[in-house]
Amino acid sequence: MVGRKSIAERLSYILLILIVAFIVIPYIWTFITSLKDTHELYSTTVSYLPKDPTLDNYIELFTTTDFFPAMGRSLVIAFLTAFIAVIVSSLAAYGFARYSFRGRHVILNGILLLYMFPTVLYLTPLFLVFRQIGILGTSWCLLISNCTFTIPFSISLLTTYIHGIPKELEEAAEIDGAGLPQRLVRIVFPLLKPGVVATASYVFISAWNEYLFAVMFTSSATRTLTVSLASLVGQYDIRWDMISAGAVTAIIPVVIIFLVFQRNLVEGMTAGAVKG
Repeated sequence: MVGRKSIAERLSYILLILIVAFIVIPYIWTFITSLKDTHELYSTTVSYLPKDPTLDNYIELFTTTDFFPAMGRSLVIAFLTAFIAVIVSSLAAYGFARYSFRGRHVILNGILLLYMFPTVLYLTPLFLVFRQIGILGTSWCLLISNCTFTIPFSISLLTTYIHGIPKELEEAAEIDGAGLPQRLVRIVFPLLKPGVVATASYVFISAWNEYLFAVMFTSSATRTLTVSLASLVGQYDIRWDMISAGAVTAIIPVVIIFLVFQRNLVEGMTAGAVKG
C-alpha cells in the first residue's frame, strides 16, 4: 500500500513538473530570444543560450518604433476599461442579486450569453455606430468596445460574489437608518473587494491583450501595444528579436498587478468557486 502511494506521489510530482515546464519554458525562450543578436538569431546553427547577450533589441524597439506610446495608450485604455466595467458591473450585479423581479434570471442569462458570442460578430455593428457618431479611429471606440465585451461576464461574476454576502448585514444597517448608498459603501463594497479585484484583473488583462478591436477601430496615431507588435511582422521579414523584446516588456504590467493583488486574487477566485 505504501509502495503504491509512493509511486502515485512520484507520478503526480512528475506530472506537475511537466505542466510547470510547459507553462514556463515559452516565457524563458522568449526572454532568451530577446537577448540574442539579429545575426545569431537567424544563424543556421541553433544556440539555446545567447553567445553574446545584448540589449540592442530593446533599445531599437524603444527608439525606432512607436512601442512606448502604444504601450502607454494600452495602459490608459486597460485601466479605464477595468474602472468602468467594475463600477457598472457592481451596480448591475447588486440589482440582480438583491432584488427579485420578473425575468431576472432570463435577463442575467441573456447578458452572459452575449459574452459567449465570438468577438468578430461585434465588429460590423460597432463599426457602423462608431462611424455614424464620428469617433472611428479614436481611442474612445476601443474603450467602448472593450467595455461591451467584458461587462456581461463581469456582471455574472460579481453577482455570484454578492450572493455570498449575507443579507442580514444590510438589513441590520437599514434598521440603523443607513440608506442604499451607505450600505453599498460601508458594507457591500468592502466585503466585495476580493471579487472586485479578481474582476478588475480579468478586465484589465482582456483589454491589455485585445487585438481584433484595436486593429479594426484605431488609426496609426491611436494604435495600441498589440497592433504595434503585430506591425513588426513584415511581408518578407519577421523581427522575432524585437517581437520577443516587446513581449517581455508587455508582460511586466501584468506581473506587477499579480504581485500587488496576489492575496486578493487568490481569495477572490476561491470565493467565486464556492459561493453561489
